[in-house]
Amino acid sequence: MRHLEPYHSQQWVGRVLIMTAVEAERDAVLRGLRGAKEVDVMLAGVGAASAAAHTARALTASGPYGLVVSAGIGGGFAGRAEVGSIVIADAIVAADLGAETGEGFSSLDELGFGTTRMPVAASLADRLQAALSAAGLPACSGPVLTVATVTGTAETARELSVRVPGAAAEAMEGYGVAAAAAMFGLPALEIRTISNAVGPRDRSAWRIPDALAALEAASSTLREVLQQL
Repeated sequence: MRHLEPYHSQQWVGRVLIMTAVEAERDAVLRGLRGAKEVDVMLAGVGAASAAAHTARALTASGPYGLVVSAGIGGGFAGRAEVGSIVIADAIVAADLGAETGEGFSSLDELGFGTTRMPVAASLADRLQAALSAAGLPACSGPVLTVATVTGTAETARELSVRVPGAAAEAMEGYGVAAAAAMFGLPALEIRTISNAVGPRDRSAWRIPDALAALEAASSTLREVLQQL
């Protein structure tokens, strides 16, 4: 199936759709884009179901598009993505989509009902990470997890790290955005800037303004990369 295969082309024809969960993220992206032409930024709402529905509606009503991006802030896994850094997904994973069993968690893949992984536009993701690093911005690539319930304990953080080796970040919308893009045969990206560590919830340690500033910077770099295609 085409929509389950990685996208390697560096060329996209048409406009770019960027979906963010909330207005603060949308506004940061817009500041970074600085009026870039052929790029629309729309709200997806919170959670994968809302994100999929809003993305599909945008693709139907406002298309055609050539690329779909899920962008926003999220949690970073310790040792992989520190607070204030930028993560470019090399895979978008619905980490808690499956079933609990007597032997532990079984993913949708293991149950034989579908896939928990959505591919990304690999060459574009690589170019974006390289551009971020060249600009002196702290950036890494790795799986970005989509969860229905934000992680709040060290135990769950460890479990997710084992379930998805190399997991770099956690958020709530990427899989929904990417699933909608795949239904239209479109490549997807996910960009997450880190506001907090995945694990015990300590609101006093969250750095949301820093993460939004990083999202603005990442969007500015994305604009430059897209202009080179």
